[in-house]
Parts: sequence; C-alpha cells; structure tokens
Amino acid sequence: MTLNKNVKLFLTISSIMMALAIAIGAFGAHGLKSIVSESLLTTYNTGVEYHFYNTLGLFAACFIMYLKPNSKKVVVASWLILIGMIIFSFSLYLLVILNLPILGAITPIGGTLLIIAWILLSISIYKD
Repeated sequence: MTLNKNVKLFLTISSIMMALAIAIGAFGAHGLKSIVSESLLTTYNTGVEYHFYNTLGLFAACFIMYLKPNSKKVVVASWLILIGMIIFSFSLYLLVILNLPILGAITPIGGTLLIIAWILLSISIYKD
C-alpha cells in the first residue's frame, strides 16, 4: 500500500496530536487538579475532549483522503479540522493554565472552523 504525500502528512500529524492529547489530558488530571478550581478544570477537560474527538476525526479524514486522493476538499477539510482543533482546544488550555479568560473569546473561532471542516468533508464525500 502506497500512501500519498497528504495522507502521510496527516497521519503523522494525527499521531502527534493524539500523543499530545494524552499528555495534555494527563497533565490536567494530575498536575492541574489540585491547583485550579473545578470550573476551570471542567473548561480544560472540554479542550481535551474536543482534542481527542477531532484527532480521531482527523484519522478518519486520512482514510477518506486515501480513498479519494484527488479531492482537494478533503485536504482543505483536514487542514480546517487541525487548525480549528488547535484554536479551540489550545485556547482553553492556555485560558486555564495562564488564567487569561480573554482567550475564551477566540475559542468559538476554532469551533466555527471545526463545523465548517466537517460540513466540507461531508460535501466532499457526497459530491466528489
């Protein structure tokens, strides 16, 4: 089985993002639990959950990319998933760790990109 450049890239990125999700989740469970409020820990865990879910989704997008190697929409959707996940989850991580509530203002940008990405992926599956 030969993987094209984009599939290799996104499988590598997905693997790294999953390792990060595990490490960041463990840090929250063990390192932050005793130093932040329950409310902030819930916020942090929301970032971890979305990080995990969308990393699994990025793996699925790699599978679709493999099946549809000429679909530019799948590649664009994958980039949007990655960027949206980073903006959404990492803004929540930094909001909690740095105690900067203003970062919550950019979290919806990441969420919006994720919504657009998943709609674009569904369009590419149906139309291409």
